[in-house]
Amino acid sequence: CNLAAGKRGMRDCPFCRASASGDDAEILAKLQKRVDAKDPTALEALGEQYGTGKCGLEKDVPRAIELWSEAAGLGSQDSHFNLGIRYFEGDGVPRDAAKVVYHWEKAAMQGHVKAR
Repeated sequence: CNLAAGKRGMRDCPFCRASASGDDAEILAKLQKRVDAKDPTALEALGEQYGTGKCGLEKDVPRAIELWSEAAGLGSQDSHFNLGIRYFEGDGVPRDAAKVVYHWEKAAMQGHVKAR
C-alpha cells in the first residue's frame, strides 16, 4: 500500500514505479495516461484531485463524481466510499440516503475499512 511504501521511503509512482516528480503537469500527464486506459485507481485518483482542487486543478465536484462513478463501475472501493461521502454530505449532488447506503455497502463488501 502507499502508506507502507511511504514509510520505507519509496516515493515512486504507484502505476509505473517511475520516480515521482513534484511538477503538477507531469503528474497529471502520467495520471491521464492511466485514466485513458480506464485504470480504476487512476480514475479515483484524478477524481480526488478534482474533488479537492489539488495538483493545479480547479475544484470541480461534478467532474470528480463523474470520474468516481466510472471507477466505481470498474470496481474501485475507494470511489464507492467517496461517492457515499458526497451523497451523505450533499456536496455536488443532492443528499440521498439510499445512494449513501448503496455506495458504502459496496465499498465495505470490497474490503474498504472505513465503510464498514
